[in-house]
Amino acid sequence: MTRFTRRMLAIGAAPLALAGCVGMGGPIPSASTPITQQEAQQGAEYHPQFLAEFGGAMSGPYAAYVEQVGKNIAVQSGLGNARESFTVSLLNSPIHNAFAVPGGYVYTTRQLVTLMNNEAELAAVLGHEVGHVAARHSQRRAQTAQRNSILGVLGAIGSSVLLGDSGIADTLSRTFLQGSQLLTLSYSRQQELEADTLGISYLNRAGYDPRAMGTVLASLAAQNALDARLQGRNATAPEWASTHPDPASRVQAALAKATPPTGATVTNRDTFLARVDGLLYGDDPAQGVIEGSQFIHPELRLSFTAPQGFFMVNGTREVSINGQGGQAKMTLAPYNGDLDTYVRQQFAALGGENATLAPARMQRTTVNGLPALVGEARVNSGGNQVDVVVFAYEFARDRAYHFLAIAPAGRAGTFNPMFQSMRRITSAEAGNVVPKKLQVVTVQRGDTVASLARRMAYPAAQEERFRVLNALGSRDQLVPGQKVKLVVRGR
Repeated sequence: MTRFTRRMLAIGAAPLALAGCVGMGGPIPSASTPITQQEAQQGAEYHPQFLAEFGGAMSGPYAAYVEQVGKNIAVQSGLGNARESFTVSLLNSPIHNAFAVPGGYVYTTRQLVTLMNNEAELAAVLGHEVGHVAARHSQRRAQTAQRNSILGVLGAIGSSVLLGDSGIADTLSRTFLQGSQLLTLSYSRQQELEADTLGISYLNRAGYDPRAMGTVLASLAAQNALDARLQGRNATAPEWASTHPDPASRVQAALAKATPPTGATVTNRDTFLARVDGLLYGDDPAQGVIEGSQFIHPELRLSFTAPQGFFMVNGTREVSINGQGGQAKMTLAPYNGDLDTYVRQQFAALGGENATLAPARMQRTTVNGLPALVGEARVNSGGNQVDVVVFAYEFARDRAYHFLAIAPAGRAGTFNPMFQSMRRITSAEAGNVVPKKLQVVTVQRGDTVASLARRMAYPAAQEERFRVLNALGSRDQLVPGQKVKLVVRGR
């Protein structure tokens, strides 16, 4: 069994609880109150689940550097002995994200680190998260959620996208939010701005250039816009869809709050670039990789292709497939050798405790030599009808994978090409999957943006990717001796 399979079976299909939030009654401490024993215990309880959800904690020099910077900035918060009280983790995730939970647990993904351009920006991101902890934003959000019934609120928000509003719809919509997203959804705009402000104050106290908060937010906004354009979707996501909504609107606010440096302020650009050189970029082959519209997993020896016009996001537990015509995910569940039972169990899990959901039609088939079974049901959801499809494949007597797809009634056929594309891959194909890594190079005489961008490990949008990666504007040029980042292929 591969590491991917073990992790997914261990986590299972149910979303995680609201980490350290639900059940936290009583008064909320102020931003100057040290971390309490209760907060520390709650954070410790959910920490392993967060690590599993986001690919695990990285170790080695990259992780040690992030931890060092994170603990140094956490000291500025006044939350007691922060070097001991805080746990700072670098996560093996290809998603641009950072977050924190009560108890002083702070996380950033390696992908977000690759977008940064100096140590001050790393300190800014981690300081922002420390600010959330210091201001007890999770607890305040949880108290509001408890008053409004947190699952009902999340279900209503999710179901408004596609499914209408019913008990089954709530359950279905939540299946497309990973547990980690339920844990970190929806800080208010006011709380985000407050965390920015606290983070900037920590930067000032630590001697970093406080403008780093604005510059890293600008890079994140540019990356969001580029990803949206390349995926053919709207760059402006609704606030509930992101743990850190709308960074573009916060850039100017952060820059306005940053006191212009009057003395020596630190960015540590060269140190930062030297410490991140070689960091894994994008998907980890151990978790599968997305190449254009194809997902390929060299360890599980499988591959499939997303429908035209859909984009994929690779997670630790599943691959999500999103587009205007519906949503789907590819994942797995415990398998006892009976595809019929397997498919029915997936429908039953969707129905939840208060609703019965079973396939109305079941059909056995074979896809590229794989025994397969498809189950379908039509759900009446708040006056709207949607089709739910579970398409399962047997890869071994003890291992199966499945797609779960939801689409407006009559439109589930959009996913048929994807269902039929699932296949085993050969050992040669698996061996050809090479990870991408960050490479720091020094600009030589004669180098240009265009010439260096051609070395980026992408078939398209090379110059745009290069400019966003290095926080270069559309008219910015390079000068000899300048250090820049590339994304290259390498073992």
